[in-house]
Amino acid sequence: MNRIMEVRLQKLTKVFVDKQKKETRAVDRLDVVIPDGKLISLLGPSGCGKSTTLFMIAGLHKPTSGKIFFGDEEVTKLAPEKRGIGLVFQNYALYPHMTVRQNILFPLENMAIKREDAEARVLEMATLVDIQELLERKPGQLSGGQQQRVAIARALVKKPRVLLLDEPLSNLDARLRLQMREEIKRIQRETKITTIFVTHDQEEAMSISDEMVVMDTGVMQQMDKPQDLYNYPVNLFVAKFLGNPPINTFEGFVKSNKVYFGDIVVGSKKIPDGKYTFGIRPEDFRVDPNGFNISTREVSHIGRDTMITFHAEDQELRALVDSDDVKGLKEIKLGVKAGKIHAFDLETGDVVKEKEGV
Repeated sequence: MNRIMEVRLQKLTKVFVDKQKKETRAVDRLDVVIPDGKLISLLGPSGCGKSTTLFMIAGLHKPTSGKIFFGDEEVTKLAPEKRGIGLVFQNYALYPHMTVRQNILFPLENMAIKREDAEARVLEMATLVDIQELLERKPGQLSGGQQQRVAIARALVKKPRVLLLDEPLSNLDARLRLQMREEIKRIQRETKITTIFVTHDQEEAMSISDEMVVMDTGVMQQMDKPQDLYNYPVNLFVAKFLGNPPINTFEGFVKSNKVYFGDIVVGSKKIPDGKYTFGIRPEDFRVDPNGFNISTREVSHIGRDTMITFHAEDQELRALVDSDDVKGLKEIKLGVKAGKIHAFDLETGDVVKEKEGV
């Protein structure tokens, strides 16, 4: 593969204008550095600007403003075919009348590569994605997962500087999706090619990525390692977007470092007295004989865990606890694990950090 490549986006903006001259700001002043040889996911809800960002990196959309760099080279105005990218769409876009071998070979046809070298490269890529036994088949004879492997091999055969994947697993069933995301991770590790992966599936992104960029309404909310995004969200949007089951949120207040939800003391937080939005992930509750009483509405056993749906201050909350901890209990009291209460500003939604040295 070609040398490892850093991708930099500087104040990247895309505004679409419809026939009525109405403007939609799909991407808004995006500043991102995608490190050399890493797999980075662009994650967010539908319409957040992640695919638009990918298409600007690919050269399929022209930015309204801002710059794109591959290493030290600015590629903002370069044609797609001159950028050195490999692109995989969610519908694979294979040529149905061609064999697998011909599909993979196709991008090399107009390049000054000797036939025997091109054939060797096709076999190398087919072996990398584990379809070397399928080279004489047509796409219609392949499963969805096999077609996706062909699409990845075709994208890699040119030895691109950057690999771009737009929702590549969305058309696969759950089992194949799981298998293919492991394969993409393996292929990326072996090739060490800088890879940008667009998805709306948080589990997919968290399992496959070195880092994730969480976007909303065209704006980057946070970029970090998957577990750090989950554990240390910078705002309420990121906290609510990541997690299944979702984070519990409620309005409460702090008095003398104690967190109150109505009359209930749910834990402690070293932040100034006042009202906040609080977030507690279901798995961060624990059964605690010194905790607060709950009115249990529903209990679901999920293998080794038990999901407790309960009410507090007329609000429904969920706790995910170890099944052994609730076995035989007639009354359940809950506490919160140390350091696991997130506080957010009521107006901005930004995280409120604890005071140091208190």
